[in-house]
Order: sequence, then structure tokens, then C-alpha cells
Amino acid sequence: MREGQIDEPVDDPAVGRTDRRPAGELEASVLAALWSAEGPMTPGAVQLELGGGLARTTVTTILTRLHAKGVVTRERLGRGYTYAPAQDSPGLTARRMHAELDKDEDRGTVLARFVSDLSPEDERLLRTLLEGGPADSTP
Repeated sequence: MREGQIDEPVDDPAVGRTDRRPAGELEASVLAALWSAEGPMTPGAVQLELGGGLARTTVTTILTRLHAKGVVTRERLGRGYTYAPAQDSPGLTARRMHAELDKDEDRGTVLARFVSDLSPEDERLLRTLLEGGPADSTP
């Protein structure tokens, strides 16, 4: 990162490059902050949790997008909102897996290929879960 640069995307045609975070990194950071919190957070509180390198408006935009995707919930607080995760991390991952599965018409082939790429430990765990066993993920 260039000296004095804040941790926000910067478009500078004079420099000839764009400094941007990888797609989804900001959303993941915001979600991590929400998951670690004891309760709902304002955009300002999220900004502070992330170290203050982002503008509050950037954090608000990310939270608004996450809300539109159904990943966070929000409640009115004065003129603004407080935000909380709609699910825990495993729940969000499961939701994403379902969304990917729903994108393909040939669910059987998708699931077969998914299962064929599982490690032996994950295959045993999946088999246990399908048989109604506990979700103990330790090998």
C-alpha cells in the first residue's frame, strides 16, 4: 500500500492502476465484525471495529448491500439503523451452497461431483448426518 493511503478503493488514472480489495473481502470483514459483536451494531461501530480505515459511508453501503442480500438484518435506531448477522458463519456457508446448487438444473450430477470430491473424513461426516447422527466434525 502506498504511504498515506487509506484502506479504500482508489482509482487514479495518473498512476495507471486501481487499488482494490478482492471481491467480497470488505463484506467478509464487515460480517466478521458483526459475528464477533455482542449485539447489533451501527455503521460507525462497525467502522471502529474494522480499525477506522474505511469511511463510514463505505461501511454503510456494504451493510446496505448485505441487507439487500438477506445476509444481515437491520432495525431502525433514530435516523439510522443497527445491523446484525441473519445467520452464523456455518449457516451462511450452507445458504451459499444451496444457492449454488439451485443454479444448475442437473442437481444429481452436481451433488454426485460434490460428494466424489469429499475427503474420507467429510464423506463419513456427511453419511453420519444423512443417517440422523450428530454433527460432530472432529475426525
